[in-house]
Amino acid sequence: MSQKNSFFHDPLMAAFEEQEDIGAQNLERTEFEVLSTNALSRRHFIGAGLAFGVSSFVLGVGSFPSRAFASGHASRLQFEPVVANGLDTVTVPRGYSWDVVVRWGDPLWSDGSVFDQQTRGTGASQERAFGDNNDGMAFFAKGGRTVLAVNNEYTNRPIIYGNRESQLPENADDVRKGKAAHGVTVMEVVRSADGRWHRVLDSDLNRRITPDSLMELTGPARGSDWVKTSADPTGTYSLGTWNNCGNGRTPWGTFLTCEENFNGYFSASDPAALGEEHKRYGIKDKDWGYGWVTTDDRFDVAKHPNEVNRAGYIVEIDPFDPTSTPKKRTALGRFKHENAELVIAHNGHVVVYMGDDERGEFLYRFVSAAKYSQGADNSNLLEDGTLYVAKFDNNGSGRWIELTPAATGMASKAEIAVHTRQAASAVGATTMDRPEWVSANPKKSEVYCCLTNNKNRGKKPNAGGDETPAEGPNPRASNNYGQIVRWRPASEDHTAETFSWDLYVVAGNPTVHSDAYAGSSNITADNMFNSPDGLAFDSTGMLWIQTDGKYSNKGDFAGQGNNQMLVGDPDTGEIRRFMVGPNECEITGITWSSDRRTLFVGIQHPGEEGGSHFPDGGGSVPRSAVISITRDDGGLMG
Repeated sequence: MSQKNSFFHDPLMAAFEEQEDIGAQNLERTEFEVLSTNALSRRHFIGAGLAFGVSSFVLGVGSFPSRAFASGHASRLQFEPVVANGLDTVTVPRGYSWDVVVRWGDPLWSDGSVFDQQTRGTGASQERAFGDNNDGMAFFAKGGRTVLAVNNEYTNRPIIYGNRESQLPENADDVRKGKAAHGVTVMEVVRSADGRWHRVLDSDLNRRITPDSLMELTGPARGSDWVKTSADPTGTYSLGTWNNCGNGRTPWGTFLTCEENFNGYFSASDPAALGEEHKRYGIKDKDWGYGWVTTDDRFDVAKHPNEVNRAGYIVEIDPFDPTSTPKKRTALGRFKHENAELVIAHNGHVVVYMGDDERGEFLYRFVSAAKYSQGADNSNLLEDGTLYVAKFDNNGSGRWIELTPAATGMASKAEIAVHTRQAASAVGATTMDRPEWVSANPKKSEVYCCLTNNKNRGKKPNAGGDETPAEGPNPRASNNYGQIVRWRPASEDHTAETFSWDLYVVAGNPTVHSDAYAGSSNITADNMFNSPDGLAFDSTGMLWIQTDGKYSNKGDFAGQGNNQMLVGDPDTGEIRRFMVGPNECEITGITWSSDRRTLFVGIQHPGEEGGSHFPDGGGSVPRSAVISITRDDGGLMG
């Protein structure tokens, strides 16, 4: 999640990032064919021998049958599709039900306070409660107990500070409240006799991890001059994690939380202190309105130039040990991490796929130096390994480029770990349309990544000056709709240097466009969407797609309704809409209970522009929430 829609009359955020240009961006047909012939004309585009030629893409889907039936297979998606809508509620298929598990501000301990609709809480109450704008999450079970670990990405200032005339923090306690709403919530959950899930008040496993919590730095950057500060001259520990977006989980039972837009919390009392390395990561002289620097000067880059180098990592947390110190895994690189998809390669090495969610940034892979061994101590496997960046060729092939000092021109692995974006630029990696969640198919050796959108594609370079031509897996200029790229490692080996790739789906609007912006032929008026973001495979091999896009329901986005969650069949290309969220929300975060009979989903920033009262209705304050979805017949949810 990039906070790209989070304006809600917030002038500081609006100044940071200009509003999306959502006007129709129609390429001439001949121009598109020149740009995308190699990427889109291969017979294996959707697999199973299905053609996806340029002509079918450019002409739209009107003359083409759905892929499920074109391939001669009956649909494996056994639910009635949900119709797009603009209702301020959650809509699921007939035969399914949903329920709220936890909301922003719900206390985790009995000494906490019930959420106050007028004040929206205090610093003290927020420290004892579920955080705001929940994103990635994972369900853990051990010893008969169950835990949800949930990211709390950021706060909508006009909502959390809606009791203030300025709609911004106005005193130290306001800042304390905003900080406490960030980070990670770890909470024990239990299913009651009626099948509903609840948080367990006062559980000894309940924990809030915030921007003030102690973290350990591990990996190549640990102890380097890049991360030493006056408060930590050894460069081994830091304070806090924030803007936690997507997530991952490990087979040894830990939660991976991913720091994304960390830059929006720093400022510089002396703008002259900002250099090119700060520009590449979006550090400016003003923050996004959080005001943390007013009570904590470590967020002033002019005073503490290395503090910013201690943010932007993947953090590993033990959800069953509330006394453990979270570990920042610098070996996995520093950038705006979306999620972390971990797989165990056939040779035993741990492989982590990661996207850098910014226009024109890159897709990465980490391969552990040591191997995973079931039942052994695997706790340090993410401490040492090799970082790679992806290069996609227009002919459907690709390769992973190793980020070494020799290849990047950098002095050490520590420098690469801290200035990962610059390292990727140095080796000529492929600029991508905002790579977000990555998910690996449990049934075969293939990996998918949401390329959510990129209005700058083909128009201007990324923040590092790398060109962004409309080609390869990013075939459309001024891309407002997004696509999902898929790759298959050579010899089914996730540690292989090379891979082949294609596009699983190209999102669009066939009711508005008849060219490239109509989308691929598995997009129809009945399942269209924009800005795929969250992504996860279930145990049966079905692909769940969550969106964080435009919900105006007009113009280029007419008929697409609120943000939604869909299910795709990787073998046939069929996609059906499973859920629609409430007004102005993002659908993000997904995990399953151990018995696969409950699906947990995140509803983030409902009412970010003032048009929702989810989940409590009436005139209540809109609150992000984790919901559960079940089948009415008690069947499996994937």
